[in-house]
Amino acid sequence: MIAPLTRFSIRGVIWYQGESNAEPYRALEYRTLFQTLISDWRHAWNEGPVPFLFVQLSNFREQTSLGLYAQPNPLESAWAELRESQAAALALPNTGMVVTIDIGDPANIHPKNKQEVGRRLSSFARTVAYGENVLAAGPIYCGVIAEGDRIRVRFDHVGGGLVAKAGALGGFVIAGRDRNFVEADARIEGNAVLVRSPRVPQPVSVRYAWADDPEATLFSREGLPASPFRTDEWSEPGRTSATAHSH
Repeated sequence: MIAPLTRFSIRGVIWYQGESNAEPYRALEYRTLFQTLISDWRHAWNEGPVPFLFVQLSNFREQTSLGLYAQPNPLESAWAELRESQAAALALPNTGMVVTIDIGDPANIHPKNKQEVGRRLSSFARTVAYGENVLAAGPIYCGVIAEGDRIRVRFDHVGGGLVAKAGALGGFVIAGRDRNFVEADARIEGNAVLVRSPRVPQPVSVRYAWADDPEATLFSREGLPASPFRTDEWSEPGRTSATAHSH
C-alpha cells in the first residue's frame, strides 16, 4: 500500500497509532516493529531521515454492561507498555511524539478532541520539520537517583518548569525489591519529582501514569503533559517486559 507512493517526494510523516498492538505479548514487540517501520519508510523514499511525528495512545478503559473495567495493577497494563514502546522510537533522529493521556475519553476508543491533537502535532511539525524554535514536547523522564527512603525522578523538556495539575500530583506508585507497588507521595523540586511512601522504606522503582486510563497530573507550565514512564523493567511472568533502562 505504501510502495506506489514512494515515487512522490514527501516532507514528513504523521502516524496515529491504533490500539491493536496493545495486547499482552505484543507491546514489547512493537518497540522493534515501529522503529523498523520508520527506518524502512525512510529507506523506501530515499530522502534521508524525513520527520516522523506520531501520537502516543491516549487514555482508555474497556467497558462492560456493568460499566468500566477495573484498572490493571501497575505490573499488567499492556497499554502502558505500548506507550513505552512508542516512546522508544524517539531514539531515532527527527522524530516527535505527541502525548495525549490527558485528552482521551475513557469510554470512547476514538476520543473527539482531535483539535488539540492536531495543535500539538503542528508544534512538532514546526520544530522538527521546519526548524522553528517552538516548545513541542512535554516532560520526558530521563533518569532517577535513589536518596534513602525516596527516589528523585529527573525530566527533560520541562519548558518553563514542572507543575501539578489542580495543585496536586497523583498517578505515582513506588515499590521496593518485592515489586509491590503502592500509591506514593510526590512533590516537585526544580526539574525533578521526589517520590516516597512510608510503606516502602527502601524504594527501588517508580512508575507514573502506568495504566490503561491513567491519572495525568504532571505537566510543564506550558500545559503539555508528561509522558508515562517506569524506572524498572519488571513484568508479570509470561507477559512482555521492557529492555533495560540506563540511568
